[in-house]
Amino acid sequence: MWEDLLLFVAVGLAAQMIDGAIGMAYGVTSTSVLLSLGVPPATASAAVHAAETFTTGVSGLAHWHLRNIDHGLLRRLAIPGMIGGAIGACLLTAIPGETVRPFVNAYLLLLGLFILWRALTRRPHGAPSPRQVVPLGLVGGGLDAMGGGGWGAIVTSTLVGQGTKPRYAIGTVNLSEFFVTATITATFLLTIGLALWPMIAGLVIGGIVAAPFAAYVTRHLPDRALMALVGLVVVVLSVRGLLRLLP
Repeated sequence: MWEDLLLFVAVGLAAQMIDGAIGMAYGVTSTSVLLSLGVPPATASAAVHAAETFTTGVSGLAHWHLRNIDHGLLRRLAIPGMIGGAIGACLLTAIPGETVRPFVNAYLLLLGLFILWRALTRRPHGAPSPRQVVPLGLVGGGLDAMGGGGWGAIVTSTLVGQGTKPRYAIGTVNLSEFFVTATITATFLLTIGLALWPMIAGLVIGGIVAAPFAAYVTRHLPDRALMALVGLVVVVLSVRGLLRLLP
C-alpha cells in the first residue's frame, strides 16, 4: 500500500508540475497511468478528477496570487465548462470515451503545430477578447470528463492559438479547471461512486506540493518560451494518442 501511495505521489508531482506550468497534461498523464494498470476508463476518470479537485484548487489560488488570471475570461470559461463536464461524465457511463479520441487528437495535433509556428515566427500578443469561449468551455469540459483529461490541452492550446497572452491563458484555465473538475467529480459520485482512494490520496499530495512551484514558473518564463512549450507538449501528446489508436 505504501509503495502504491509513493508511486502516485510521484505521478501527481510530475503531472502537476507540467500542468501548472503550461496549463495542461495532469489528467492525461494521470489517467494514462491508471489505464495502464487496468483501471476501467470511467473509474480512472472519476479518480483523477477527484484528485484534480484539490490540486486545481491549490494551483488556481497560486496563479491568482501571482496575477496570472484574466477574471473576465474566467467567468466565460468556468460556467460552460461545468455544464459540459457534467454532460460528459454522464455520457461516459453509456458511450466509450475512445470513440471521440481520434478526432480530439487530430485537432490537437494541428493546433499544436499552429502554436509552434506562431511561437517561432512572431512574438505573441494578448487578445483582448478570445473568440467562441462558451462553446470552447462546453466542448472542453465534456471531452475532459469522457477522456479522463484534456481540459487544459484543448482550452489552453486554443486560447494561446488565438493570441491570448500565455501566462493569462495558463493561469485562467488552471483556476477554471477547479470548478470543472469539482462538477465532474460530483457527477461521478452521484452515478458510479468513487474508489481507489490510496491512488487519489497520492495524486492529491504530489499535486499540492508541486502547484505553487509550477505557478511561479509560469509567472517568470518569457511568453515566447511558454508558447513554444505549450505547442510542443500538445504535439507530443496528440501524436502519442494517435499512435496508441493504431492496431
